[in-house]
Amino acid sequence: MKNNDILILKNDKDQEIQVEVLFTYVSKDEDKNFIVYTDHSKDSDGKEKVYAGIYDEKESMLNPVVEKEDYDMIENILSSIENKNN
Repeated sequence: MKNNDILILKNDKDQEIQVEVLFTYVSKDEDKNFIVYTDHSKDSDGKEKVYAGIYDEKESMLNPVVEKEDYDMIENILSSIENKNN
């Protein structure tokens, strides 16, 4: 999957970080706007790190995913994409 959407985020030290948006997903049940992205850094196993957040349009804020159900849904989508690409 190739997507060239770039997003600029600020970390807790107020530094700007450029990330690539992998996909977005709008939950119809709870009306949440999920953004899944990467900064192309690698974990200790050499796999690319992937992050997710919930975008609040009213506040123009990216909030953390805290609900287990939301994490599970995102993991399922990522697994489906990975399986499709293999």
